[in-house]
Parts: sequence; structure tokens; C-alpha cells
Amino acid sequence: MNCTQHDYTGKTIYIGIDVHKKTYCCVCVCDGEVIRRAGMPATPQGLVQYVHHFFKGATIKTAYEAGFSGFYLHRYLHRHGIDNIVVHPGSIEVSLYDRVKTDRRDACRIALQLSTCRLKAIYVPPEEQESKRCVSRFRQSTLELRRRVGNQLKSVLLLHNLIDLNDHTKISSKWIIQKLSELKEQKCPDGLMYIVEMYVEQWTSLTDQLKQVKQKLKQQSLSDRHVHELYESVPGIGLIHGCELANELGDMKQFLNIRHLFSFIGLTPGEYSSGDHIRRGSITRQGRPVLRKILIEAAWIAITKDANLKIIYERIAQNRGSKRAIVGIARRLVGRIRACLLNNTRYEIQ
Repeated sequence: MNCTQHDYTGKTIYIGIDVHKKTYCCVCVCDGEVIRRAGMPATPQGLVQYVHHFFKGATIKTAYEAGFSGFYLHRYLHRHGIDNIVVHPGSIEVSLYDRVKTDRRDACRIALQLSTCRLKAIYVPPEEQESKRCVSRFRQSTLELRRRVGNQLKSVLLLHNLIDLNDHTKISSKWIIQKLSELKEQKCPDGLMYIVEMYVEQWTSLTDQLKQVKQKLKQQSLSDRHVHELYESVPGIGLIHGCELANELGDMKQFLNIRHLFSFIGLTPGEYSSGDHIRRGSITRQGRPVLRKILIEAAWIAITKDANLKIIYERIAQNRGSKRAIVGIARRLVGRIRACLLNNTRYEIQ
């Protein structure tokens, strides 16, 4: 690293940061040229000290990719007067023929594109919203883990011909009690019974955790009751889904327009067009899948209660099929939800 001091007073320094668990790799750009490269331990304090030491009197702009490190670094830099943005990794331009990937190249790419205003910042939620979001995301991961444990339990029973091949019964506490009773009556071997009881214990423990998380979500809904009431006024959206949408989307003021919202959720159709040929494909599926799942489920319920949406659904389904039609209803539904939040009114069926 070049240790020669230069005067950058009045200049704008653009710094690309490649963030890793143990190290930061930084590339600094000024007037379109790389002026400094550095590697350092992954501590925000050390990064701020480095910037203030080498670039006194300069305006500092930094950027790094969203990832495992979250937004702690972003908030720390802002608190210390550094203008930072967090960017989506997929939005960083990479040449088709660039076959070499290193930390320095990544950081340099970020810095150069930041200096020419070719990077777009993603939305960074407030700390309180991010904290609430952890609860609803924990619920989703716990649901997935319980489903996996249930499938493993059924696999063991199927392996020993203790359930029917066509048994698609959803696992519940009642089903588990019944199966345990049957196994005890059949006097299953101790080893098999031990494994089944271990799976049952895991499933029961995860079910108890889900009940506790539901209580926490209820408390969250009471702390910001007005916003949650607006979400829950939508057909097909109850307490749990209302909390998940509120924690992920907030009051939706961060979305500049409805297209920005569709893009964030992943309900924007992909397009592959050239010349006179125009081809629009399936939705992009960006963002969190759980949001699309909630909106699709709500859309199925909404068309049974809202005659206007029912007419739109039938018109689209006649020409393009039911799956595309329900996606179109989900788009309209989330657009109406945004309008309700911005206008501070409950969802009403005309």
C-alpha cells in the first residue's frame, strides 16, 4: 500500500468495499482513476479511521454489496459522516468476457461504477423494522424446519411399512398421538421406537416455538396497530400474513411508484424483445418468495369476495389461463394495498 500522503481537500473519493467475514477489501477512486487499494480487518471502526486518515477534507462516498453482513456497516458509516449505499449484487455490471474474479476486482468494479453514478441503492429499513422482520422470518424458517422433520418422520415409518404409500395426511398433534399408540400396540423394536419418539419430540418442540412466535407477532401488531389494521382489512390477509407484509413492506412509502413495488416483490413479467419481436415471459420472481405466496393466496380469496376482481380474473383466465390470471389479481391487490397505506384508508370492497 502506498503510504505517501496527498491532499484531497475538496475532492470526492469513491470507495468500493468488498465485505467478507474477516476482511474488507477497499479500492479508492478519484477523478476516474484508482488512487489507493487496501485490505484491512473487517471492523467498521478501522475502515472509518482509514478514510479519515488518508482523505482529510474530502467528500467520501462508499458502496458495498448486500449480503450476510446486513446493514450494520452502512449505519455505522452514516453515523460517522460517510455517504454510503448498499447495492444489489445483481445490479453490478460485469463483462461477459470477464473470467477473473478477485476481491480487488470486485471492489474496483464497485468504486468505478459508483463514481459514474451507475449503481442504484437498495432500500435499507429502519432498525426497528428490521428487528421486527427477524421475528416473521424466524417463523418462516421454523415452519420449513418443522415440515422437514415431519417428512423425515414419515420417511422412517414408510421405510418400515408402518404407513400406507398413499398416506398424504398432514402431520398434526392428533395424527402423531394416533401413530404412537399404533406403534406401541404393534410392539415395534426399541431402536425404531426411539427414533420415532425423537422426531416427534423435535416436531412438538418446533410447534411450541411457532405458538410463541405467534404471540410475539400479536404484540407487534398491537404496537403499530394502525398499519396492521390496514393490512388486515384486505380480503385473505389475517394476523400472521398482515404482520409478515407489514414487517417486509412497512408503510410502502419507500416505493417511488407502483412499478417499483412490483419489481421489489417479483411480480413484474420478464421481457425478451428484439426489433419487431416482443416476447414477455413469466414473472421475474425477485424478492422474497413468501411475499408472493401471501399475495397469491389472498388473491384467490379476494376474487370470491370482490365482484370487480372476479370479472378481471375471468377475463384474463379466458385468454391466458388461471395461473397468469391470479398473478394479475395479486398485482392489482398489492397496488390497492399500497393506495390504502398512502391514503391512510382501510381496504373497502365496492
